[in-house]
Amino acid sequence: MNHNHNDRDPYQASRATRWLFYAIALYFVMNGAQLWETAIMVPAWTAAPPESLFFFKGPHGLDFKYFWIVVHSVHEVVLLIAIAFNWQLRNRRNIMLLLFAVHAGVRIWTVTYFAPTLMEFMAVEVRPGTDTILLEKAKTWKMLNYARVAIYVLVNIGYTLLLRLPVNTKNR
Repeated sequence: MNHNHNDRDPYQASRATRWLFYAIALYFVMNGAQLWETAIMVPAWTAAPPESLFFFKGPHGLDFKYFWIVVHSVHEVVLLIAIAFNWQLRNRRNIMLLLFAVHAGVRIWTVTYFAPTLMEFMAVEVRPGTDTILLEKAKTWKMLNYARVAIYVLVNIGYTLLLRLPVNTKNR
């Protein structure tokens, strides 16, 4: 492989940057959906359960499960490809791995707490009035969700800031 006088491979840097950009763009799509859901849907269904859980009921009830499975799966495949293309760029690789570890931790939190808890709420029968135990559980879910979405947004900002780092294959 030929390197110019700066010991840089422009094609490698270009592919690395391109895949990082793709991962960031998909992360922004995911962040947008997270923010929309958090701003619009979560306050509505957590307002007064079980009465407010009607959003999830009936033949046209909301179920975001497949949407989130597809979005996260596609994003994470692209993110792993971006990490692979940036592997030779130590100044990016190490930060990308740290950010990916945070992302993975939040995904594990999602799969072990948020998704199962939401599925419990979706299974509750809608009835008039507010159940104080369900309301407290919903409030906890909502507040923790704010933290979860904020972490996802901050991780993506971290990836975005990596675009400002100089691409250098010298320090592998």
